[in-house]
Amino acid sequence: MGDAGEVLVDAEDRLQERLAEREQERERRSSTPPANPARQQKLTSLELARAELQNQAGVTQNPLRRKQIEQALADLGRRIAEA
Repeated sequence: MGDAGEVLVDAEDRLQERLAEREQERERRSSTPPANPARQQKLTSLELARAELQNQAGVTQNPLRRKQIEQALADLGRRIAEA
């Protein structure tokens, strides 16, 4: 077949292996639902809010707004720890 043919076969084998790995990962994820979906959704929401506030803290220049953001971040940290 030659070197080019062997390379093509090797690439095809790697592709098939990768597709099989992705299918196994997909099955694993679907077979293990979160222990508490409502809690997981709440945590995700709180973490997204924290990320948004951290972005705002990085760009705000007003000291009063910065203080508000820091207080909100502290509150979110407390709420995440409780969840």
